[in-house]
Amino acid sequence: MTLTARSEATEKAARARAASRRMGAVSTDTKNEALLRIADAIEAATAEILAVNGSELARARANGVTGAFLDRMELTPERVAAIARDALAVAALPDPIGQYDDMGTRPNGLQIGRVRVPLGVIGTIYESRPNVTVDIACICLKSGNAVVLRSGSDAHETSGVLAGIVAREAEAAGLPAGCVQFIESTDRDEVGALLRAHESIDLMVPRGGADLIRRVRDEATMPVVAGGIGVCHTYIDADADLEMATRIAVDAKVSRPSVCNAMDTLLVHAAAAERFVPMVAEALCSRGVTLHVDERAARLLEGIDGTSAVPVAPEDYDREWLSLDCSLHVVGSFDDALGHIEDHGSGHSEAIVTESWSTGQRFLREVDAAGVFINASTYFHDGGQFGLGVEVGISTQKMHARGPLGLRELTSYKWVVLGNGHTRG
Repeated sequence: MTLTARSEATEKAARARAASRRMGAVSTDTKNEALLRIADAIEAATAEILAVNGSELARARANGVTGAFLDRMELTPERVAAIARDALAVAALPDPIGQYDDMGTRPNGLQIGRVRVPLGVIGTIYESRPNVTVDIACICLKSGNAVVLRSGSDAHETSGVLAGIVAREAEAAGLPAGCVQFIESTDRDEVGALLRAHESIDLMVPRGGADLIRRVRDEATMPVVAGGIGVCHTYIDADADLEMATRIAVDAKVSRPSVCNAMDTLLVHAAAAERFVPMVAEALCSRGVTLHVDERAARLLEGIDGTSAVPVAPEDYDREWLSLDCSLHVVGSFDDALGHIEDHGSGHSEAIVTESWSTGQRFLREVDAAGVFINASTYFHDGGQFGLGVEVGISTQKMHARGPLGLRELTSYKWVVLGNGHTRG
């Protein structure tokens, strides 16, 4: 029987719920075996995956898709191999399920503590990044959760192939049937059905643009952990090592401009601007970056060949570029930099380059973001780089998790009380 878009979402969420009731009892060895099988099967299917992805890329180009969105869709042999390596990385991590926290003995002899348990069913709605399909599924399985996946339409076929591999190999390894569910319909109505499926889904994690995240926050009937919108700053202090600052700025902007931890605005202390602005402009523009500069920066770039600079618009400071564009703003003081970040930052990733220990410590204390960096690129804000294997997403919220959502962030706990005939009355 072919399910409608709405009934498909409801039915598959219910299947995931049924599987989740058995996932908490699955051994670590069985979960790891599933992840190893998934990694091997993905590598073996590289040609098939790339063929499907190539057709979707061609269709996207024909429809006028360019830039960051196309980059996120695209798979290469190297990217497929990286997806498989990420599955292996999750397998190598400690299993959080069954770990005890804060176990202690009360004066009356009761032993009381907490034990880690799965959340249950994780739902995720994400735009067209096929690797997300495997990353989220693997980390959900290792943390003992079932998962419902809803991919964006542009890379939907590629995501479907990957989800099929994951589901097949998970069940072959002995995980409960139905623990990985992929919504096959691309009908937008099915998103609404998922967001109403609170009886089956314990947590919803959207990954995509502002419109998607806003809709999920507004319509979801279950708890939501949202983030990923990164208006990320790198601030170059008056006491910065300018050679170091240039390397960090280039890495944060150029390495992969389409990701959420890429630098969007470069803030430069006025005391460093005369030397640094021409230096960093040459380094960035030689790599294809267009700088959107304020008046002070524009004056410092007059007559310098090879720089691509245009006047910054006020709204540019609130823009997640996702491209080889970067705002550049000269600030009069450290406090001005903090104020700019407070006004325009999204709470994702903020960095300072400074040789001053006290200034760096103030930055750590006073900047409100999921990740704060001293003398390091914001491009490091990533689950793998933090030792978490992969992540479901990067949360810019403060409840219940912040930053990369790794294995532990996909668990809850229950209190355990051990007695020996204890009574209270």
